[in-house]
Amino acid sequence: MANGKFVVYLRVSTQRQGQSGLGLEAQREAVRVFLNGGTHETIAEFVEVETGKGADALVKRPQLRAALNACKESKATLLIAKLDRLARNVHFVSGLMESSVDFVAVDFPQANRLTVHILAAVAEHEREMISQRTKAALAAAKARGIVLGKAGPSNLRPNLEARHKAAQEFAESVRSLFDGFKARKVPQRQIADDLNAANVPAHAGGRWTQTQVSRIALRLGAT
Repeated sequence: MANGKFVVYLRVSTQRQGQSGLGLEAQREAVRVFLNGGTHETIAEFVEVETGKGADALVKRPQLRAALNACKESKATLLIAKLDRLARNVHFVSGLMESSVDFVAVDFPQANRLTVHILAAVAEHEREMISQRTKAALAAAKARGIVLGKAGPSNLRPNLEARHKAAQEFAESVRSLFDGFKARKVPQRQIADDLNAANVPAHAGGRWTQTQVSRIALRLGAT
């Protein structure tokens, strides 16, 4: 049940999606369900068809700027359907923080400004580290005499050791997040949902599952 005044912001990342309506209707339906009941007023709806990549994402989104201005003028809350429609890198989130506009994501309504900033920072850091770790692992494997792409007992042990090391390094990179979840006694299924909603990549850049959360928790508990 939602209460208060809201400015709705919907976004898709390609012109083709914007023309077809794919994605927008799903977002609009999620917002409608969220607002169903309660005492609320929808001030305006803004639709953006643009990329969200880059530190200057706010500059690339005139409709988002207009939505933020509408929020300031009417003292309303910015309402979005999915958290990743706003937060993909820490520089953009920092700019959003400076706007002093409150916002709520339908798929992650419990997120606050600090939560979003931390998750965005972790996501950005992990994207950078995945590339660096992959290049370093390939170089180390070659140095040990591993023939990349070749299967067999001679390659098996070094590959397993490298995978174990990479998995442990990833677990350490998200330790602070998991410590926070543990302190709040968040269930593992909810942890996976929250991390996916915040666009934090799992190991190797995939999506989080309850099994992956459990494995990370076990690794961190053993150190």
